[in-house]
Amino acid sequence: MSKFVPFPGRVLAIAAGLASAVAIAAAPAPAAPSGAEARITAEGFRESVRTLSSDEFEGRKPGQPGEQKTLDWLQAQFAALGFRPGNGSSWRQDVPLVEITATPNAVLKVVGATGEAQFQYADDMVVWTKRVVPEAGIENSDLVFVGYGIVAPELGWNDYAGVDMKGKTAVILINDPDFDGQSPALFKGKAMTYYGRWTYKYEEAMRQGAAGALIVHETAPAAYGWDVVRNSNTGPQLDAESADGNMKRAAIEGWVQLDVARKIFALGGQDFDALHRAARDKGFKPVALNAKASVGVRNAIRRAKSANFVALLPGTKRPDEYVVYMAHWDHLGKAVGFGPQGGDSIFNGAVDNATGVAGIVEIAKAFVGAKRRPERSVVFLAVTAEESGLLGSLHYAKNPLFPLARTAAVVNIDALHPYGRARDLEVIGYGASELEDLLKAAAAKQGRVLKPDAQAEKGFFFRSDHFNLAKEGVPALYVKSGEDGITRTSEQVRAERDDYLARRYHKPADEYDASWDVDGCLEDLRLLYEVGARVANGTGWPQWYRDSEFRAAREKSRAAAVTGR
Repeated sequence: MSKFVPFPGRVLAIAAGLASAVAIAAAPAPAAPSGAEARITAEGFRESVRTLSSDEFEGRKPGQPGEQKTLDWLQAQFAALGFRPGNGSSWRQDVPLVEITATPNAVLKVVGATGEAQFQYADDMVVWTKRVVPEAGIENSDLVFVGYGIVAPELGWNDYAGVDMKGKTAVILINDPDFDGQSPALFKGKAMTYYGRWTYKYEEAMRQGAAGALIVHETAPAAYGWDVVRNSNTGPQLDAESADGNMKRAAIEGWVQLDVARKIFALGGQDFDALHRAARDKGFKPVALNAKASVGVRNAIRRAKSANFVALLPGTKRPDEYVVYMAHWDHLGKAVGFGPQGGDSIFNGAVDNATGVAGIVEIAKAFVGAKRRPERSVVFLAVTAEESGLLGSLHYAKNPLFPLARTAAVVNIDALHPYGRARDLEVIGYGASELEDLLKAAAAKQGRVLKPDAQAEKGFFFRSDHFNLAKEGVPALYVKSGEDGITRTSEQVRAERDDYLARRYHKPADEYDASWDVDGCLEDLRLLYEVGARVANGTGWPQWYRDSEFRAAREKSRAAAVTGR
């Protein structure tokens, strides 16, 4: 890993540094923490991140040796702090999973009106099946371009209007129609809605009865490059298994490279770019591509169990009410099959998400060090299989160890970036719940202000584990340090973010570095501790704001909790 002070990876613009030199030189020193917050330390945070992201933990993939090491490490930390196991006498909640490994020799064959072509696995496309079967595929399946693959009745939008998808394969664009800001902002403008998330695309294709679903990869609207798609979807893949073996899913799901999509459209005599533009407009109708696709996969299937880690600090007055801190402990493990080239085969996952796990451990120390124990119980939940589709948090949401209707709030920590301190704090999914009111007051004590997510188009709110609890109605908080840096310019912070995404995210290069500036991480953790402590020692029930899509679920669950029905 190349070195850079204070964060590895690049040479920053001299002009930008000179422009802000005076401001940075005059930056105020952080206030010395007092009370319980003093238990949140750089030394503890760094040591936890360094340990969890070391080669010894082998990238923390469920089912690989790093899983047991991670769970044992978590148990040792929380037991030493005096916490109780969160699942009766156990620190773990079993999460049943199925592991499907597709043979990496699939070939996508497309025959169109103007010719035919074959596309290779990993380089041109990646495909899989969620069906728990030895073999699956499509044969001479008609390709249909369904735009963004969205059905949103409340917006009068239906990309599948008038087409019967039985036996056909949907070709789908990623993100929302107004991602580029050139269409009416029906979908919150540049900010991604759940309709733009890749998981939604496959879910809707399933509801439409499609035989196949292929998403066209574009780096900006996807929010990551092709290497992330390849690394995340090749080798053993974990999933939850429904009672019918996931047979309602499309037989084939996958991604194709942008240039591959252009070639496929051309094989059918269609202009990809023209249809891409047309798909942005309300009233778009599906377009038959005059081409047929064939591809198959052969699977090795293994059923297994992973585990969520759960620790409990019982409340002193209302132990049957809860505040949950969560972070996912898993990452991508050791490379298999079409992983990265070269000698380093371990995806260490330092930022993603050893920092989050280290963060909940530091916050746990603060609760233990407080003058009084919280009145509500505080749960620390480290979930599995986030990288496989938020599977651990989904299992918890459907099988909660503590009633979700009596869970006052969930605070999620996923990928704390070591860019130093900032004057602002970005709220992912800004404007969602009353937890932001508490956050605003806590931030003001640090001289900071709240801002919307600067990368809202990347849909981070739907890409992390709090989302599964939010769908059940639990008010959720997920934040990132902002771009208005104290020891860095905004340009430097943005450059660091871009560099991490391009060179480290879901790659072996996501490693711990002793030159990190973690002061901003610590300030964020102290903020999140204060918010959770306020809720844990309060009697109120934070609510989603009135225009939130999650408010109705919360009102229903709280009403049932009050009436006992």
